[in-house]
Amino acid sequence: MKKKEIKKLTKDQAIKNIDKLKKDLFNFRFQKSNGQLTSPSKIKQSKKAIARIKNLIERKYNA
Repeated sequence: MKKKEIKKLTKDQAIKNIDKLKKDLFNFRFQKSNGQLTSPSKIKQSKKAIARIKNLIERKYNA
């Protein structure tokens, strides 16, 4: 996800996206261990997206 897309999310949407990204990350790790992952950069992108969304929630909704 891009930063612009993340900024437009509501709190509920952000939490749903975090859950989806965590499931994707789990699947990517599983695929990596089986040698089926086509693009290893997906793991890094997922981790960054999760961190960005968590940061948004902290700044925007817990302030």
